[in-house]
Amino acid sequence: MAQSIRQIHQAHPDMGYRRIRDELYGRYGLSVSDKRVLHICRYEEIQSTIKSPANSMTTPAKYPYHTAENILDRHFHAEAPNEKWCTDISEFRYGNGDRKHRMYLSAILDLYDRRIVAYKLSDQMPLSLVTDTLDQAVTAEPKAQPIFHSDRGKQYTSKQFHTKLRDLGMTQSMSRVGKCIDNGPMEGFWGMLKREQYYRRHFETRQELTDMITEYIDYYNHRRFQRRLNVLPPMTYHERFYQAA
Repeated sequence: MAQSIRQIHQAHPDMGYRRIRDELYGRYGLSVSDKRVLHICRYEEIQSTIKSPANSMTTPAKYPYHTAENILDRHFHAEAPNEKWCTDISEFRYGNGDRKHRMYLSAILDLYDRRIVAYKLSDQMPLSLVTDTLDQAVTAEPKAQPIFHSDRGKQYTSKQFHTKLRDLGMTQSMSRVGKCIDNGPMEGFWGMLKREQYYRRHFETRQELTDMITEYIDYYNHRRFQRRLNVLPPMTYHERFYQAA
């Protein structure tokens, strides 16, 4: 077992002992307690990389057209796919020395299976960044009419975005001012992505950064085990809902 743990750590140095235990169970078929894995990790001097803070990048609107109540109210559990979606934008950087460039990732996360329903990358943060992400999500899930939760960034409080959600039959919900925990699942996703693949790495080109993000979201959706999902990846958990229906 120690050898398997070392192999997992070499492939995923960000994993702590709980995720290593889930990887042993989900990928190797080994059933073992957290305590046992922790003991082996300590003996083998295996330690995960340190988590750094994520950064959400939406800017509050000075004169918002529409602000919604916090209808989600931190009820992050859903009974079925497409009942509740969360969204946000986060900033990434690439380049050398003083020539640093920014890139922004907009994503929509489903609270039932924690899958990333849609995402969009852009060099700027125009309104089209969030509307294009929403269009992509609707293409993937054309019948979805979820509670749609975001912060109070200017893109989400705009007239165009509010009207788009209304026309799609979605219920808009917004975090309270200064309460990032109100959008906790999205903040958690940013933390995972950046801790596991972005922090302590250098990306020289836009393409390198784009490839990393694209590959990570595919890994996250299809191969990253989550304990809250019965030690299954999001898409597997998503598919089992329809298999059981």
